[in-house]
Amino acid sequence: MKKLLNTLFVTQPDVYLSLNGENVVLLKDEEKLGRLPLHNLESIVTFGYTGASPALMGYCAKNNISLTFFTMSGRFLAKVIGESRGNVVLRKSQYRLSESEKESAKIARNFILGKLYNTKWILERVTRDYPLRINVPKFKEVSKHLSLIMNEVKKCENLEALRGLEGQGAVSYNGVFNEMILHQKDVFSFLKRTRRPPMDPVNAMLSFAYSLLANDTASALEGAGLDSYVGFLHRDRPGRASLALDIMEELRGVYADRFVLSLINKKVMSEKDFYKKENGAVLFTDNSRKEFLKAWQNRKKDKITHPFLGEKIEWGLMPHVQALLLARYLRGDIDQYPPFLWK
Repeated sequence: MKKLLNTLFVTQPDVYLSLNGENVVLLKDEEKLGRLPLHNLESIVTFGYTGASPALMGYCAKNNISLTFFTMSGRFLAKVIGESRGNVVLRKSQYRLSESEKESAKIARNFILGKLYNTKWILERVTRDYPLRINVPKFKEVSKHLSLIMNEVKKCENLEALRGLEGQGAVSYNGVFNEMILHQKDVFSFLKRTRRPPMDPVNAMLSFAYSLLANDTASALEGAGLDSYVGFLHRDRPGRASLALDIMEELRGVYADRFVLSLINKKVMSEKDFYKKENGAVLFTDNSRKEFLKAWQNRKKDKITHPFLGEKIEWGLMPHVQALLLARYLRGDIDQYPPFLWK
């Protein structure tokens, strides 16, 4: 278990939550794993199917402690929440700010800054680790360009202009993405981003990773009480989880891109894992899709120190922490939304 932002995250499988006095008790096969006072908690987030006692759910509802259930893979299941707390005030604030382009731009600016900062440090890390295998001057030039764009983003107050700056950064970053593929170059190469359908194995993996990240992020936002369909950078569109795409921007490179690159460079995926359809679309085989999902779930268990909180957490909790931080900003608890800044 892990306590962050007055939220208890229970990530161990097969843990049952029960009530003892004014404490939540974590049980596994009738063995007590932990005990925590409930008066310090605002919410409990648990992953798995084992569940919680009716007594604990009743206590949480009565005392305004939200209790949220996810599957082990991160899919949102259900939420128990007290009648006086609810999500009404939070969501009304989200909808009100989303209606204002000026207020939306203030929030969107930090999503984009997070994305640009993280992509810059992906390149800096590769430059440091593989100086003999890449074009270092080219990487340094792109890194410098990303820094210049970040300076423009900090001053920008217009959504359309912010999208233009984000696009410039994406073009620069994609221009060196292929050089970060260090092995199996005869099979895996990246010329440009192709989505529907993906036209090569790299794009097939990127599209799948982005879909998984979007689903994880949307679930995290729902768990935090936010509407994942109402965004600030990405505007409303029927059927699109716009806020999930917003939060994803800062995580896309460090979470999904680096994951895909690791599968290629460590030779986890190979040519046999894909097939091409008559229209040129490249798809996973059934077995390779299962292996990709298995590797994705294992990646979510890796630990990283969160730069804003200064605490070690699992990668899989990152969307949940960012969702909670955004909720705190929208409630007025913090001055601005702190993007995830990796280095």
